[in-house]
Amino acid sequence: MPFSNASFARSSLLMLVIGSAILVGIVLSSFFLASNTKSYFQDVVKLRDVRSSAADLVLYLRAAESGQRGYLLTQDKEFLTPFTNAMANLPKARDRFKAALAAQGSVDIPISDLDRLLSEKMQEMESTVDLGKRDEFASAVAIVKGAYGRQVMEGITAIIGKVIRDMDGKIGAGVEELNDSASSLQWFTIGGGVVILLVLGGAIAIVAQHVRELQHARSEVEELNAGLEERVNERTEDLIQANREIQRYAYIVSHDLRAPLVNIMGFTSELDATLKSVGAYVLADGAPLSEAEVRDARLAVQEDLPEAIGFIRSSTKKMDGLINAILKISRDGRRELKPERVNLQELLEATAASVYHQVNDAGGEVDISVAAARGLITDRFSMEQIFGNLFDNAVKYKHHDRPLKLSVKAVPIGRGAIKVEVIDNGRGIAPEDHERVFELFRRSGVQDKPGEGIGLAHVRSLVRNLGGEITVTSTLGGGTTFVIRLPTDLSQYVRSNGS
Repeated sequence: MPFSNASFARSSLLMLVIGSAILVGIVLSSFFLASNTKSYFQDVVKLRDVRSSAADLVLYLRAAESGQRGYLLTQDKEFLTPFTNAMANLPKARDRFKAALAAQGSVDIPISDLDRLLSEKMQEMESTVDLGKRDEFASAVAIVKGAYGRQVMEGITAIIGKVIRDMDGKIGAGVEELNDSASSLQWFTIGGGVVILLVLGGAIAIVAQHVRELQHARSEVEELNAGLEERVNERTEDLIQANREIQRYAYIVSHDLRAPLVNIMGFTSELDATLKSVGAYVLADGAPLSEAEVRDARLAVQEDLPEAIGFIRSSTKKMDGLINAILKISRDGRRELKPERVNLQELLEATAASVYHQVNDAGGEVDISVAAARGLITDRFSMEQIFGNLFDNAVKYKHHDRPLKLSVKAVPIGRGAIKVEVIDNGRGIAPEDHERVFELFRRSGVQDKPGEGIGLAHVRSLVRNLGGEITVTSTLGGGTTFVIRLPTDLSQYVRSNGS
């Protein structure tokens, strides 16, 4: 039965009121959820700044201590440069840490105790270095070997370690709140959009009997709704990407810096052993020495000491690059890819040097065979992160019954791509976990190694950002092979995808 003009007007007005009420509800809900999301994000940024400043403070303190001990043990003034730089940066790092703590109110620490311990540690390091400058190395070394400096350092690391653990927990909670808020915003929008579409459908069914032109209006409204949904999805994707950046930042600090630190600690032990051989020769004071003692001292000076210093420098250089990258990420929020010509052979060898000590001590070996080292244009930092993670995982999950054999092969595939295979003979991955290992916070196999399940997810993200893909083939106990396919020219990929 056809509607009268009055019925049409009443039905249209009713539909309009219902649709307006729903739209107002969606707008208010979106505004409320967006405000909560902004508040959560600001809290996470403050907590991340506290964690970053705490990590920087420890790094400067460790760098100063390494420079101090290197100078006192080797009497090489080259170690004074990192010591001086670190000591100059420590007050700024301490002030930044205090400012970051003051900006948030969720964590309390004994800042006065930390200040006192930091002052005592800095005074201890400066005093021993001053003794060394006056050629009183024996007295300085005796102070370093005493328990006082170690106890002070343990007190500092205990306080800051607790801060970092607290920050990790609160950042994780903040990320979950961000995810919940983003999910709620998405569902509110989708649900509201569905209801609006239903209301519009009813209105169109009514008015279609009277006015044919409203079909055109209906199409326009649907197009507007589609555009709104697309913009909401883009905003949701931006929020998800921000969460990923926070997770990647935590990963870089906790995972990537670990390998060079272990390498430095290992070669510091070699320096201690070398010092014993040289000390026996020096402290002989003219007394006759056996041929073995003379040979050991000569070997220590000519080979062991330069080798250890070289690898320590390589590791500290890698750490410096990572620290600079972390600081840049914290300032810019998102790092842009920088395509440049990269020698893949040299990059892989430098990355392998960061795990050389761990592999060599266990009787293992690393073999690198690259047939596509020339003509590769890509982002160097991303490549270092990708292979640094894969090498670290190979060391971490090596088979306990055999030495680690790690090999890397790279060959061109077609004109514009290369394939890189990272092969190890470690414990392997079960077939059902081949995709699981790339998921964030997901791990496979026996959980007897520390970790949060972030590394391979981060690697896959980096590879995809470079326009490539990564896959894995493995069996339990039979080793693992990661296959990475990348474009040879990242700049062309960036231009073609509008990145």
